[in-house]
Amino acid sequence: MTAPLGSDLVLERLTKLHPKLIDLVLDRVQRLLDRVGNPERRLPPVVHVAGTNGKGSTVAYLRAILEAAGYRVHAYTSPHLVRFHERIRLAGRLIEEPELLALLEECERANGDQQITFFEVTTVAAFLAFTRHKADILLLEVGLGGTHDATNVIEHPLACCLTPISMDHMQHLGHTLAEIAANKAGIMKRGRPVAIGPQPAEAEAVFEARGAELGAPLHRFGQEWNARREGDALLFRDKRGETSWPLPALPGLHQIENAGLALATLPLLDGFSISENAIAKGLRSVEWPARLQRLRRGPVVEALPPGWEAWLDGGHNESGGQALGLHAAGWRRERPDLPIRLVFGMLSTHDPVGFLKPLLPHIQDVTAVAVGGNHQALDVEALVEAARRAGAAQVRGASSADEAARAIVAADPTAARLLICGSLYLAGEVLAKNG
Repeated sequence: MTAPLGSDLVLERLTKLHPKLIDLVLDRVQRLLDRVGNPERRLPPVVHVAGTNGKGSTVAYLRAILEAAGYRVHAYTSPHLVRFHERIRLAGRLIEEPELLALLEECERANGDQQITFFEVTTVAAFLAFTRHKADILLLEVGLGGTHDATNVIEHPLACCLTPISMDHMQHLGHTLAEIAANKAGIMKRGRPVAIGPQPAEAEAVFEARGAELGAPLHRFGQEWNARREGDALLFRDKRGETSWPLPALPGLHQIENAGLALATLPLLDGFSISENAIAKGLRSVEWPARLQRLRRGPVVEALPPGWEAWLDGGHNESGGQALGLHAAGWRRERPDLPIRLVFGMLSTHDPVGFLKPLLPHIQDVTAVAVGGNHQALDVEALVEAARRAGAAQVRGASSADEAARAIVAADPTAARLLICGSLYLAGEVLAKNG
């Protein structure tokens, strides 16, 4: 086992500064920002990204394209998969351990014994880092929601992005699509342009009303822009006409829309010049772990006989299950001889039945595993019961993904695709051993 870094020890202390993991208000983060000199006022131009699904992928496309165009790009994303450092990217490179440790300790001292959530204090540390390294732009992903998310202290973003909205984190964001959309719409600012991905009608109505109220120009999927796959090309249309681009490097039909949202955002970035070559290069070179990622090494892969494949995806809600279901259907059409064997684990904050239902028509069997080291993880028994309620005929439990791989092969060694999914935390656990 890898020894903990100094930053790991500080991060562990920071989790104890508030009795709740999530408590959505802005007064605590603003208090700490004031104490450390208000770095939120000195950031590079910000693209603020909120939504339910596709936030990280959209940021990854924007970063790849902007970097291909020669720009220095900061990025803030969450959660991390293996190490916290993944959340803070400084002009193209992950933050290094000595700087992260110093920043966390600086924020810890400034905060004193005041209550503050883990995400709030680490966001302040990230903002300090972003002010101490030169960059041309900051891609800023919200942690949860929008209105009261710790990142929503940005008063004048360059542009905003709203990825698809679905039912998720209802205990914090609301119990209807309209309520959740209203929370996400909190990142919209007066007069600032907003690129909007595919939305349910209820969510789009909320965004349109908020845009009208703020005088914020909206660039909506299906209206001001569109994206679709045709053969081996991504076709993108906006007011300038239709253009053809390489398919994005990230697999899955949903990635066409995520890449399209990034393309729709580029014209909103006043002062940035991005060539066609940079766009094509960015789409081809984009990387984002645990988004239908093929595993090539590690104990899971070693447990599989020749002819098998192992895939990992961080999808964890109903919309994520629907996207995976569409991709699984495509897999089955392409290779009907290669069945899909599912391994999944989830947190109690998500609905396992809603996640599994779109997937099950394309799956041979299901193996449930608990997400290690997370107090919100559903145990194996609860996951097995949820899989049965969703309609799975063949369900088993296992203690880990590699044990699940061994059990699946023992039950039937016929070549298959192993798909591990259900939680970004499970994905991180798998990548730590197999990445």
